[in-house]
Amino acid sequence: MTFIETQWAPLVGYGSHSDAIGGVDVRVRRTEPDTLVFQYVLRAKMPRIRVPSAQSPERADNLWKHTCFEAFIAVPGVPGYHELNFSPSRRWALYTFSAHREGMSPTNVTVPPSLEVRNFDDRLELDAAIRLPEPVDPPGGRTLKLALTTVVEDESGTLSYWALKHAPGKPDFHHPDGFVLELTP
Repeated sequence: MTFIETQWAPLVGYGSHSDAIGGVDVRVRRTEPDTLVFQYVLRAKMPRIRVPSAQSPERADNLWKHTCFEAFIAVPGVPGYHELNFSPSRRWALYTFSAHREGMSPTNVTVPPSLEVRNFDDRLELDAAIRLPEPVDPPGGRTLKLALTTVVEDESGTLSYWALKHAPGKPDFHHPDGFVLELTP
């Protein structure tokens, strides 16, 4: 078996953010043809960051309203894209969009993602292993384009937005300009 692993990459904060946040780093590994492992490290003065409390691992909506790690996946030449949300609470979500912010629907998942969360005084680490359902990773070994992002909620409740690349204008993780990482089969 061959697997693909990206290097650690820093996410870029949009605009101003709390001085409690030192940065966010992420990498992706493809461990099986249909399985991706996302590894996120939020470097911060964690007592000043709001982190959702641990809960039972299950699907939930609106995770992005609090500290949350995200990935967006598109297949070149195939309309639409997919959004994955991983909360430090161990809740998760997976959505399919038919076009930019259009036609959102929950994606059927036969095997839920496995989330591992580690919280330290100076960082929060989250590893998410997900077996991609066929609509996200169609058969045939296609290249995937990814946008990797994070939302961080500070102690005042203010959200900051982090991405490999931000689109022009206000933060929009769904924008095609943010899909800058390519994973080949």
